[in-house]
Amino acid sequence: MADVRTRLAAAWHFVHSAPLTYLWLAVLGVTTAIQHLAGPRWHSMLVEQSTNLHHLATDPLEVLVSSLLWIDGKDLTPYLVLFTLFLAPAEHWLGHLRWLLVGLISHAGATYLSEGALYVLIHLHRESEQLTYARDIGVSYFLVGVMAVLTYRIRRPWRWGYVVVLLVIFTVPLVLKPDFTAVGHAAAVLIGLCCYPLTRHHPARPTDPEVRTGQLA
Repeated sequence: MADVRTRLAAAWHFVHSAPLTYLWLAVLGVTTAIQHLAGPRWHSMLVEQSTNLHHLATDPLEVLVSSLLWIDGKDLTPYLVLFTLFLAPAEHWLGHLRWLLVGLISHAGATYLSEGALYVLIHLHRESEQLTYARDIGVSYFLVGVMAVLTYRIRRPWRWGYVVVLLVIFTVPLVLKPDFTAVGHAAAVLIGLCCYPLTRHHPARPTDPEVRTGQLA
């Protein structure tokens, strides 16, 4: 019983010390439930929240925020896993403000780079003009940027293996299927890596590549 209480206390501390991560996950839980209730309307509902070229030209701030509150799908389980493995440890390490800055910079930067590339391709008649109203929503650019900045949390030489894996995962799709989403994910990795200044002068020290409470390797 004492062991169970210790584990529950450790789990609560892990969640409680990453409030932005789990508050965001709770909001995603609510909006995902709304998607289930919306039935066939869920596709058009997501398009309305999308950071596509049309919305970035008419109401950019609104859609940059609203697109972070929905997932492109109806299964929240992968996000629960990824938030726990990457976003929560990053919030523990960076603190709430730096964590938020890295994520928002990655989200906004990758969105504009990917949609900018799409804009050029449309004007070169290499993509359909219908993509001006494409569905482009979700938390992935924020998540990938934070995953990338966690590179600086890992002790050498394991750090280089981690960054190679990230680059392979998010640049291979850019080669095999170079659409605007692949551009965005690759851009988010690079932006996250460029956020190194936000990790400096932090009292926490790098860890070995082991999964520990409140840490990520």
